[in-house]
Amino acid sequence: MTTPMTTTTYAEAYHGSMQPTVAEIDGFRGRLISASHADYDVARAIWNGAIDRRPHLIARCIGTADVVAAVRFARDHDLEIAIRGGGHGVAGTAVCDDGIVIDLSAMRGVQVDPAGRRAWVQGGALWGDVDRETQAHGLATTGGIVSHTGVAGLTLGGGIGWLMRKHGLAVDNLLAADVVTADGERLRASEDEHPDLFWALRGGGGNFGVVTSFEFRLHPVGPTVLAGPILWDASDAGEVLRFYRDFIRDAPDELGTVVKFCTVPPLSVIPEELHWRPVVMVGACYAGPIEDGEKALRPLRAFRTPLLDLAGPKPYVVFQSALDSTVLHGWNYYWKATHLPALRDDLIDVIAGHVFSCSSPRSYVAMFHLKGAVSRVAEGATAFGNRQASHAIIVHAAWRPGEDFGDRETAWTRGVLAALGRFRKGVYVNFLGGDEDPGRVREAYGDSVFDRLADVKSSYDPNNVFHHNQNIRPGLSAGVSGSDGRAILDKFGVVLNGCAAAGGAWASA
Repeated sequence: MTTPMTTTTYAEAYHGSMQPTVAEIDGFRGRLISASHADYDVARAIWNGAIDRRPHLIARCIGTADVVAAVRFARDHDLEIAIRGGGHGVAGTAVCDDGIVIDLSAMRGVQVDPAGRRAWVQGGALWGDVDRETQAHGLATTGGIVSHTGVAGLTLGGGIGWLMRKHGLAVDNLLAADVVTADGERLRASEDEHPDLFWALRGGGGNFGVVTSFEFRLHPVGPTVLAGPILWDASDAGEVLRFYRDFIRDAPDELGTVVKFCTVPPLSVIPEELHWRPVVMVGACYAGPIEDGEKALRPLRAFRTPLLDLAGPKPYVVFQSALDSTVLHGWNYYWKATHLPALRDDLIDVIAGHVFSCSSPRSYVAMFHLKGAVSRVAEGATAFGNRQASHAIIVHAAWRPGEDFGDRETAWTRGVLAALGRFRKGVYVNFLGGDEDPGRVREAYGDSVFDRLADVKSSYDPNNVFHHNQNIRPGLSAGVSGSDGRAILDKFGVVLNGCAAAGGAWASA
């Protein structure tokens, strides 16, 4: 009698007797955490509490050799890979269902060469780690506005922050990176070694490998800077924005500003009578001498009568962490974002008319002033796109666990983005959420940069092993041009992304 032939599906293999066990990662020195461990739920949790995913295995690495072993293990067993640096991305790409999380959170070392103005930073470090070590020498590099943000995610997407107008984006200060590629090989990427990969890493996100360390250029900053927020009542938003538009037109590169439309958080430095009051807030940081900063900020501080002016000399490292408690780990977050041109009156009217209609007191809209050194780098010199945009705006919905704001805040966020529709000019890839149309990734880079990134992807990850991200598929754009061709690719991307959710075997087919 002939024995019938049987086949094993991916799901059966993964969830059945063929499921790999944690003991199978040869040579792994870090900690392997599975669902049977008591701290599994803590280990799989990330900054955005709205993300609830259950990986088969969390491989908490303590060195590059562990990363190599984890990547090879994942490929051998056809597991989806998520890469966790700081775990701070709103889209939740730092954790996956069923696959393996390559967790770098134990790799937080920072070494500083003060004479050479260089810093070497491990892939799991947070910006607070970098700021503390570099500021001990009066040095810094551009690194976000919240200190518990991960270095890796912020840098690989471009890296905006208080210092960007003076010193460029984080990627403009990146000198080299150590990378573990999809085949489990270690590479050094710089202008002299694998320059195509180095170009792609400077803005292309986590598409090209696991970056285990970064080398940054540092600049003299502080350690005391003139910084802080200035607040006006929400009813003055339109007039404040019109004045702000004229104010930043001639602002020196040393002055970094972010406009926030929010309710006042209950921080101890703010008078209690202002807590939870809707305001327009201009946060500022001057990366230069205090007296020059006083002069630069004087017109803004004199506009009308602010409700509160907290701008003054303070340690840069303290200012970098001032907002940490307003965006806590475990809250629920949902974002929409876009780049904007210069602030015309009609754009100001749209912004002022929509930003304060949220329901949660923890939601806000933030608008980052770009230009300066950001726009002086040529388009295409790095993989960061839309360098000529004037502003990056993020609609940031936030609510605590148990609060019933989710549906309303999601609708508000989408509504603000829709209202800004005719003004949109690209988007910062790090601000993209987890439910974006695939065409928005192309929008983040522009056609020429996106197509070049796809070519580099073909060289270093032709099977799209690293796809749990704002994904750039390998080589699909080659030879395709025009809006019709791009529309076809974007529709094809929907299918591929759906397949990717079923497992690594589908994603690399």
